[in-house]
Amino acid sequence: MKKALIITISIICLVFAGYYAFVYYVPYSSGVRSGELIKISHKGMLIKTWEGEISQGISGAQIFSFSVLDKDTDAIEKLKEYQGEYVKLDYIERYTTFAWLGDTKYFVTKVTLDKSPHFGN
Repeated sequence: MKKALIITISIICLVFAGYYAFVYYVPYSSGVRSGELIKISHKGMLIKTWEGEISQGISGAQIFSFSVLDKDTDAIEKLKEYQGEYVKLDYIERYTTFAWLGDTKYFVTKVTLDKSPHFGN
């Protein structure tokens, strides 16, 4: 009985570890989006995550929400610095997410300042 319980718990742990590794290391897609950075915040009660939004239109009708992993400190610092500016975001999309990673499936990996196509440059 005790041996069966240990085997069952081991199988459950291996399945969870495999699922987590798949979600974390196998991206669904990757790409680049541009827009005006309208929000970057460090939010959460027990688990703090970095969350942000860019507006991809003049009226703000199309909002792209994203998360940033804590390990991407360069991206976080640039997002704080470029608040309100037009930025280009390199991101990866995961199949799903976990609460300790972020609220969205989109994770920003690189941030660069860009020129707005809406205003004279």
